[in-house]
Amino acid sequence: MKRILAQDEIPDDIIQKSRRWQQSRNTFDPAEHSAPVYAILQEILAVPEDEWNGQSSLRPILTRFPKEGKGLYSKANLIACYRRLIAEGDLEPDPLIMRRIRMKPMRTQSGVAPVTVLTAPAGCPGKCIFCPDDWRMPKSYIYDEPGCQRAERDGFDPFRQTLGRIRSFESIGHSANKVELLILGGTWSAYSRNYREWFIQRCFDAMNSAGAFDAAMVDTAEEVASASLAEAQQRNVEAQHRNVGLVIETRPDWITPDEIRHLRRLGVTKVQIGVQSLDDEILTRNKRGHDVAAVRHALGLLRTAGFKLHLHWMPNLYGATPDSDREDFARFFDDPAIRPDELKIYPCSLIADTELYTLWQEGAYHPYTQDELVALLADVKPTIPAYTRVNRLFRDIPAHHIQAGVTMSNLREVVHDELVRRGARCGCIRCREIKWRRVRPDELTLRVTTYATDLTTEHFLEYVTGPQSEEPGLIAGFLRLSLPREPGVGSRRFMDEIHNSAMIREVHVYGPALAVGAERPGAPQHAGLGEQLMDAAREISRAAGFTRMSVIAATGTRAYYAARGFTLGDLYMHSDLLPRA
Repeated sequence: MKRILAQDEIPDDIIQKSRRWQQSRNTFDPAEHSAPVYAILQEILAVPEDEWNGQSSLRPILTRFPKEGKGLYSKANLIACYRRLIAEGDLEPDPLIMRRIRMKPMRTQSGVAPVTVLTAPAGCPGKCIFCPDDWRMPKSYIYDEPGCQRAERDGFDPFRQTLGRIRSFESIGHSANKVELLILGGTWSAYSRNYREWFIQRCFDAMNSAGAFDAAMVDTAEEVASASLAEAQQRNVEAQHRNVGLVIETRPDWITPDEIRHLRRLGVTKVQIGVQSLDDEILTRNKRGHDVAAVRHALGLLRTAGFKLHLHWMPNLYGATPDSDREDFARFFDDPAIRPDELKIYPCSLIADTELYTLWQEGAYHPYTQDELVALLADVKPTIPAYTRVNRLFRDIPAHHIQAGVTMSNLREVVHDELVRRGARCGCIRCREIKWRRVRPDELTLRVTTYATDLTTEHFLEYVTGPQSEEPGLIAGFLRLSLPREPGVGSRRFMDEIHNSAMIREVHVYGPALAVGAERPGAPQHAGLGEQLMDAAREISRAAGFTRMSVIAATGTRAYYAARGFTLGDLYMHSDLLPRA
C-alpha cells in the first residue's frame, strides 16, 4: 500500500532512481553523416509538390543512400543532420524539407509542445471503486501505459522526464520553444508541499537548460540546478524553451483558497479536476468521497482566480445507464457553476483487482457494449458549446488490461464516423482547430460567445474562418475573458490583487508550433491574432465598467504580456484600462 507523503517529505527512494538515463542519450553523430544526408535532402527537394506522397516518396530515396550498410536513415537522423548543415552554413533553411521529414506532425498542431510528466508513486486519499492501484505507479495509472513507461525509465525524476520529452520533440522535427507542461499522477494536492515545489522547480530547470544539454555544454543535471523555484521561474521568462502553460490534476475536495494561492506560486495556469459524474447517487455508489456541491465550490474558486478548468467525465460508472449518462452530461453545460473550458471523456474501464471488478464478477455491474457507447457519445458530442474543447474520448489504457467492455483505441474516429452517418457535427474547439491550414486575415471573422456562470460573465472571443452569418468555421485563435458579477466573489475574497479586475484566463493561437519570434506565411501564430483578441477584450471590459485587466500568465508568457502593457504583480500581471481617447 502506497502511503501519502508528509507535507515536508521528499523521500530519496522516489527521486534518485534512473534506469537508463545515460543509455537514452542520443549517440547518433550528425557530423559523420553530413555528406550522404545532404544528398538525401537534395533529392527530397527535387520531387515536385504534386508528386510527393509522404513515406512512399521518401523510402526509395533513403534506400539509395543506406546508412553505412546498417539499414536506412531515420527521420530523426535526417533532422539532426539537417540542423547541423544549417548551423555549419552548408545548407539554407527550407520549410519544405522540414515539412516532408517531420515525424508525427499532429503532436504540435495546436501551437504548443505538450510535455507530460508523472509524479512518483504515492498514496491517494481517494477510495474510488474503479481506480487501479498499481504499486509501481501513481494511483489510477498502469505501468505499461506509454507515458508511465517513460516516467519509470527516468525514475520519476522531473528533470529527466521534462528534458527527455523536449529532446524527443526536437529530434523528430518539432519546435519545443513553447512548452505546455502537464503534471499527471493522481491527486497533486495530496503530495507534500516540499515535493510539489521541488518537482516543478526541476521541470523548470530542464526547460531552462534543454538547449545547453543539446549542445553538449553540460553533462549532469546538477550543473544546471537553480537555487530556488523563484529563480528557475525567472530564468524561464527569456529561456529558449518557455513554459506557456502549467497543468496539474487534483480532486475537487482538495481545492481551498490556500491551495489556490500555492498553485499560483508554483506557476499553475490550468487545473484538471476529476469530476467523473454530476450525480450525487453515482458519486456515492462509486465511493468518490465528495459530492457535486464540492465540485461547484472548487470550480467557483478556480474560475474566479483565473484558472482554465479542465474536467474529467466517466460514463458507464457503477449505477449509471446510457440514458442517465445522457442526462448527466447535459448538467456540465446546463449548470452555471460547471461549464468547463476543456473536457476529457473517460468511459469507465473495467480493470482487474478493483472493487468494480468484483461487482462485475457478481453480476452487479455491466460494461456498455461498443454500440451503446458509440451511440451515447455521438448523442452528446453535438451538444458541446463552442467554448469547450474535448481533449479525449478514451483513456490510453492498454487493451489487455480491460477485462470487459470497449477496448478500441480509435473511439474518437468511430464516433466521428457515426456523426457523419447521422449528418451531425461536433462544434467543440478541437473539432474546429485550423491545424495546418494557411489563412489570410480577410478570411477570419471575430465571434464572441457570452455565457453566464454562477459567479462570472464569460466572453469567449474567437477568430474563425467564414462570414458572421454562417455556422462557426475553423478556429484560428481564441481568448477567454472572465468578468466577475460582483467585486470580491469566489477566490477574489482572498486575493486582493485581482479584487475587481477583468480577467484574461487564456489566449491561444492555433497552427503548428513555431519558435518564439518565428514567422511563417499564412500561419496564425505570430500573425497578430493574439493582440487583436486582447484589444477586443479590453473594449468589452471597458464597456462593462472595468478599469483594470489582469491575466493569469505562465512564466514563459510574461515577456509577451509585458510588451503589451502588463506589469508583474505578486501572482498575476496587470494593465490599466485607460478610457478611449
